[in-house]
Amino acid sequence: MLIARVVGTLVSTIKHPAFHGHKLLLVQPMHLRGRNEEEAFVAIDAAHAGVGDRVLVMREGNSARQIVGDDTAPIISVVVGVLDSVSWG
Repeated sequence: MLIARVVGTLVSTIKHPAFHGHKLLLVQPMHLRGRNEEEAFVAIDAAHAGVGDRVLVMREGNSARQIVGDDTAPIISVVVGVLDSVSWG
């Protein structure tokens, strides 16, 4: 799991059936100052997050598929929680 910030939403008129009924978010991993940032990636929203929220993201396919309830879904990343605060230390 990792902490990320939601930087956008995605709209797709044609998508895999496993994605129907799920909001797609663009999330940017957060790191301590001085570390290189990873590129933003797409995650399914299972926590009702919005742009600007800090979120907890699961990036493991089997666990992500269990959350959406489809063992054959081509899903890797799922937002599983919205964080109220983050404290490094």
